Amino acid sequence: MPSSPRLEQRLVRNGCIAQAKCVVELGPGTGGTTDAILQALPPAARLMAIELDPHFHDHLRRTLHDSRLLLEHASAERIAELLSARRLAPPDTIISGIPFSTMPAEVSDRIASLVAQVLRPGGRFVAYQVRAHVAGFMTPYLGEPVREWELLNVPPVRVFTWVKA
Repeated sequence: MPSSPRLEQRLVRNGCIAQAKCVVELGPGTGGTTDAILQALPPAARLMAIELDPHFHDHLRRTLHDSRLLLEHASAERIAELLSARRLAPPDTIISGIPFSTMPAEVSDRIASLVAQVLRPGGRFVAYQVRAHVAGFMTPYLGEPVREWELLNVPPVRVFTWVKA
């Protein structure tokens, strides 16, 4: 299901998108959250959206046209390599909708470690999930998150926000 407008606005707020210079979105799916990020993103900022699913990637490529958007068809496991290839600064914000609860534990841990490595000090990692598995993977790297529920979404989701020390 696409994210609700209420969830999208919470992600934009929690990620401080209006002040960001570089944002990464992991798992943009159908692009609703991507569009909300682009609407709040400053004119000179960049959004790199990393989508693994070829159908979603093609949909995004056809429907989102913004010079600030850098769309990548890849695994989130390649985040460091993709940032380097695009010569992007460490992200101010990473927003993730990828399902940590359904991925193999070693993949989830690898992504968590990479997110913590590439995020700039003071940067934010915001994840929205049906289950709380993401916290088990991210907390060893970024500490305890702020935990919230977004009930006006189908299904209701947990929103976790970390700020890198």
